[in-house]
Amino acid sequence: MLIPVRDHNPRVRFPLVTAALIVVNALVFIYEVNLPPVQQKLLVLTAGAIPFEIVNRIDVVPRDLFPVPGSIWTSLFLHGGWLHLIGNMWFLWIFGDNVEEALGRVRYVIFYAVVGTVAALAQCFAMPNSMAPMIGASGAVAGVLGGYVMLYPRARIDTFMPIPFLFNLVALPAWFFLGFWFLSQFFLGAGSGIAWMAHVGGFLAGIGLVRLLARARKRTPVEAEYLPPGRW
Repeated sequence: MLIPVRDHNPRVRFPLVTAALIVVNALVFIYEVNLPPVQQKLLVLTAGAIPFEIVNRIDVVPRDLFPVPGSIWTSLFLHGGWLHLIGNMWFLWIFGDNVEEALGRVRYVIFYAVVGTVAALAQCFAMPNSMAPMIGASGAVAGVLGGYVMLYPRARIDTFMPIPFLFNLVALPAWFFLGFWFLSQFFLGAGSGIAWMAHVGGFLAGIGLVRLLARARKRTPVEAEYLPPGRW
């Protein structure tokens, strides 16, 4: 497992949209965990993205908070636990700020919504008969990762490698770190309980969409990066 600590990719503006997404996700999760267990389960069933409902365009009881396919977007703000939330928001904070700056705030919101939608649809059509609700921002965050690697492939990512006797930070280029992350999704398997196809679909959507939305900039992605000395 590779854990990102920070990236060496300075930004000019505060990432307002990224910060807002993190705050909203945190507030929704606090609301979620403070519900009684029965109400928590009902919230997941009515706001989670259920593949069978979305693929067949029907709403199975209990009724969703919004008409199908509205659960695709409500599911992006629910999480299954503190680690689920923190992991997604940590990746979003590290990689989302630069993508937001490259796209601009309005386009970044569009980008986030589209890659999150594609991610959910990828998982739904991979398991069209599943009645298990899918929750979490990881599909949308995966899209942000795909956008980042396209814009800043050589940006350095300080990475913690939890290998026995080698607990240290290693500066890895973004193309290697995010490429490794992407390939690792194929080893999770259907029985892992992780919507790994949402990660794959979101990542690929981010790669394809970011260039369409990226506005003309005065600096190229390579010139905008800080690249400390290294062997890579």
